[in-house]
Amino acid sequence: MARTKHDTFTMLEYEHKYLREGKRYIAGVDEVGRGPLAGPVVVASVIMPLDDCDIIQGVNDSKKVSEKNREILFDKIIQKAIAYKIEWADEKTIDEINILQATKRCMQRAVDGLSVSPDIVLVDAVNLQCKYPIDAIIKGDAKSYTIACASIIAKVTRDRYMVEMSEKYPQYDFASNKGYGSPKHIAALKSIGQCPIHRKSFIRNFVNNGAENE
Repeated sequence: MARTKHDTFTMLEYEHKYLREGKRYIAGVDEVGRGPLAGPVVVASVIMPLDDCDIIQGVNDSKKVSEKNREILFDKIIQKAIAYKIEWADEKTIDEINILQATKRCMQRAVDGLSVSPDIVLVDAVNLQCKYPIDAIIKGDAKSYTIACASIIAKVTRDRYMVEMSEKYPQYDFASNKGYGSPKHIAALKSIGQCPIHRKSFIRNFVNNGAENE
């Protein structure tokens, strides 16, 4: 079968390197939601089978995959995964310890919570401290199949949650913006203030009062 420039097989360089070194279980870790004004940061870790026949075509950085295809890939990844774990930190934790520390805490818990111990952990750009060897790869979700799988798990999980929150707080249009600072979202913050899932440390420039909309 001919492989195109964007074929998923081109994202297996790091996995093949560690397989050649005798590593068997290669975990990928990624986060989604460091930048939004509202909602949690979500982290996924996953160990995928890496035989050619098991590779899921279409896997890529979750930002480069359409919402429809992310949903399809999410189900395929979950079904094929040797092990996976999802962790998140809510807005209160993010405000308390800052977004970077909240992300690292979730990553550590996601790796430690895997039902199969990894031989190596590939992380997207974060220098993580944990009991397993780490390879922090810049733009790893676009370079590593395993990290990309984790990215899709985290993205779909968080997006589904924000759609649920949009039903509870419809004035902020979370279903569309997923908590990011879209013009409609910022306009709502300025006119009606924050809701309980907003990150207070992220919205200081948009909200002048402490009132929350229940």
